[in-house]
Amino acid sequence: MASGLADAIRNLVQEKGISEDLVRKTIEDFLYAAYKRKFGTVENAVVRFNDDFSNVSIFARKSIVNEVEDPVYEIGIEDALKLNDECELGDELLIEISPQDFDRGAVQSAKQKARQTLREIHKDTLYSEFKDKEGEMIIGYHQRERNGNIFVDLGKIEGILPKRFQSPRESYRPNDRIKALIYEVSKSPSGLQIILSRTHTDFVKRIFELEVPEIYDKTVEIFKIVREPGYRTKISVYSNRDDVDPVGACVGIKGVRIQSIVRELEGEKIDILKYENDQREFIKNALSPAEVENVVILDEAKRQALAIVNESQLSLAIGKRGLNVRLANRLVDWNIDVKTIEQFEEMDISLDSKRELNALFGDIEEEEEITSISELPGISEHLVKLLNDNDITLIETLVAMDKDDLAKLDGITEEAIKSIQSIIAESVDIIEEEEPEEPEPEPENEVAEGAEQEEEEPEMYECPECGAPISIEMTTCPNCGVGLRFEIEESEEDISE
Repeated sequence: MASGLADAIRNLVQEKGISEDLVRKTIEDFLYAAYKRKFGTVENAVVRFNDDFSNVSIFARKSIVNEVEDPVYEIGIEDALKLNDECELGDELLIEISPQDFDRGAVQSAKQKARQTLREIHKDTLYSEFKDKEGEMIIGYHQRERNGNIFVDLGKIEGILPKRFQSPRESYRPNDRIKALIYEVSKSPSGLQIILSRTHTDFVKRIFELEVPEIYDKTVEIFKIVREPGYRTKISVYSNRDDVDPVGACVGIKGVRIQSIVRELEGEKIDILKYENDQREFIKNALSPAEVENVVILDEAKRQALAIVNESQLSLAIGKRGLNVRLANRLVDWNIDVKTIEQFEEMDISLDSKRELNALFGDIEEEEEITSISELPGISEHLVKLLNDNDITLIETLVAMDKDDLAKLDGITEEAIKSIQSIIAESVDIIEEEEPEEPEPEPENEVAEGAEQEEEEPEMYECPECGAPISIEMTTCPNCGVGLRFEIEESEEDISE
């Protein structure tokens, strides 16, 4: 009934990717549709293929009777014996239907249904195949261009490389080989749509997997990629083995691997840097190729950081139109401000940041004085709350308290006292404040040695050793214990111990 059917089935299987079972079912449906249009039913229709699918036939199953009442389901005994001389009344006979028995309208209707079914099967098959490949690399050939969009021949189907997913560095001509990422696969009433991309960060990732075996086998892993297509890409990598340098593996011997990747990206600059758990080191690396002297965390909650560079590295760290620092921000997920040392000296930043910088650059700027207990380095929130509950908020008040005074506080423990004393010893420099200089006594107020003094407050002076207040009657300093001697200008007599 169907000439060359086996070849047609093989072509559908090879070219369209449709399975033999689906093709067979489609042909069956086509014949059933024609049979139903001709005879009004398919209940007694039987479709059979030969072993190699080279031919197919449709039969009508009819019962053998003496008198035919329904010619669709019945056949007379005389006519049946002509077809098979061994048949008997009551038997069922399969009678082959000739293509000439179908009218032209029935055949056309069945063909249209079969084509539609095959198109849907083809679409579903391709959708399943390419949907599983989303995010993978594919190679095709430039077929045509329309409105800046490039149509790429992928073999079984045509893909689209939209203008927005093309690098500004690249240009293509018909029949050019194009390597791209399968970005999105979708079905629409008009057919299957496969969107390709050469600007996505996963495109760069797939290229690295192809060129760097260590990335493909997970010895070296990519932490994150950020990219400004056509201009610069930053990629952070780390190694799962101590003996493998992740950056060196990506660069390759004499840079052969990275050069191959740069050629594929049409000369786009690529910065490969090592990922670090220490955010300061990671930020330093992210600003490569610039050399960063130090990084200061301005606000950890808001993820704000300050990168300090030499004057000669400033333009390199920022990059043309701010591209380098902008990509670094996206890579580390911090807001990075780049300043020179001189610019930093003029900044008004928080005390914690100043203290941090002083640890890095000891001679940049004097550390500001702290007064609140909560600002003491290393003090826990529990101790701050405990002291605040006892109305102690200033460091000055805490320093003036000895161990016995601390033991009288509510809720204090021996361990807390030791911790407080340790923090004070490590973090607080105790400096005695100098008393203001007393004016020299007027001559008429001076008293000679041995004369009685009026009952009034004695004149106060400063100890020459420690600066503590002393009076003329004292022979030793009450603070440091040094011996004292007073001399009166009008006389050279000594006031000895």
